[in-house]
Amino acid sequence: MISRRTLLASSLALSACRKERAKGFEGYAFVANQEGQAIAAVDLTAFVVAKHIRIDGQPKAVLAHPTSGAIYALGLGNGAIYEIDPAKLAFRRKVTLAGDLVDLQLTDSGELWALARAPRKLLLLDPETLKPTKQVILPAEPVALALAQREPWALVLFEDAPPALIDRREGRIVANFDLPHRATIARFQGNGKAILFGAREARVLSLYELPSRQLLTHLPLAIEPERFCFKPDGGQLFITGKGLDAVVIVYPYRGEIAETVLTGHEPGEMAAASTPDVDYLFVASPSRNDVSVLDIVTHKTVAVVSVGKDPAFVTITPDNQYALVLNQASGDMAVLRIKSITPNRSKTAPLFTMIPVGSKPVQVVARAV
Repeated sequence: MISRRTLLASSLALSACRKERAKGFEGYAFVANQEGQAIAAVDLTAFVVAKHIRIDGQPKAVLAHPTSGAIYALGLGNGAIYEIDPAKLAFRRKVTLAGDLVDLQLTDSGELWALARAPRKLLLLDPETLKPTKQVILPAEPVALALAQREPWALVLFEDAPPALIDRREGRIVANFDLPHRATIARFQGNGKAILFGAREARVLSLYELPSRQLLTHLPLAIEPERFCFKPDGGQLFITGKGLDAVVIVYPYRGEIAETVLTGHEPGEMAAASTPDVDYLFVASPSRNDVSVLDIVTHKTVAVVSVGKDPAFVTITPDNQYALVLNQASGDMAVLRIKSITPNRSKTAPLFTMIPVGSKPVQVVARAV
C-alpha cells in the first residue's frame, strides 16, 4: 500500500520535472497595420487578436503613453495622429497637425513630441488634447528626431543642414553640430550627457559631449550604421547595417567598440531583453525569415528561430517574457518565449506561437492592463 505521504512526494517530484507552464502577459500588443489601415489589438494572455481598430489612414508608427496608457498612431504622409482608447479597444479621435509628420516620440516622463516636415517644426503636444503647446521653427527639412530621457535635449537631423540641438524647456535651437561626415542616425547616451552620430557613407560612429559639443571620439565601423539598439541599462549599443552579416557592439560610456560579431544574414531590426537569468539581443534577418538570438554577455549566437516572411520589427514585452516579431510580407506576429531559449548544439529554439495580425504590420507596442 502506498502512503499518502509517499504519493504526495511523488506528485511533487513529477511536478518539478515538468517544464514550467508559460504565462501570458497581462496586456495587449497594439500593431500598426499599414496597408490594412488598422490597429490590431492582440490579447497577450490568450495570444489572439481581440479587435481590429479601423482608422482612415495608414499607420506607420504606434506608441503608448507611459502614464495615461493612451495609444497613439502616426499616419503615413497625412500629418495625422490617431488616438486609441486601450480600455475600450476603440478609436477615440484623429488630429491633423501638419501636411506631413516625420516622427512622433514620447519621453519616459510623458512628453509627446511631433516632428513636422510641412511646415518645418518640432511640436510639443498636450497628451490630453493633442494640441501644440510649444513649437520650434526648423531651418531646413527634417529627417529624424532623437530625444534625451534624463536631460532636456532634443536633436533634429536634416537632409541639407547641420544637426540642431534643442533645449526642450526653452523651446529653441541652442546649437548646431558641424560634423565632418553627414549624420544619418543619432541617439543620446542613456544619461543624456553625450550624443552618438552614425554616418552611413563614412561608416563612422562619433560621440560628442553635451552641452559643450566637444568631440569625444570617432569610431570606424565595419558596416554602414543604419539601426541602433541599446541594452536596457544603456551600457551597450548594438548597430546593424549594410556591409557585413554582423552586429557591432559598442560601449557608449567608454567610447569603445567591444566587438563586431558575425550573426544572421543581412541583420536588420533588433530588440534587447534583460532578465535575472539572461541578457539576449534579438536580431531579425528579413532575407532569411528568421531571428538570431545573441547572448549579450558572451557575444555568442545561441539560437536561430524561423519566423514569418520579412521580419522587420522586434520588441520585448514589458515583463521581459516574450519577444514579438512583426513579419511584413506574411502579415503575422511571431511570439518567442524568452525563458524557453537555452543554448544547445543545434542552435535552435521553439517558436511559441504565430498570430495573424493584418496587412503589412510595421510597428507594435505592448501595454499592460
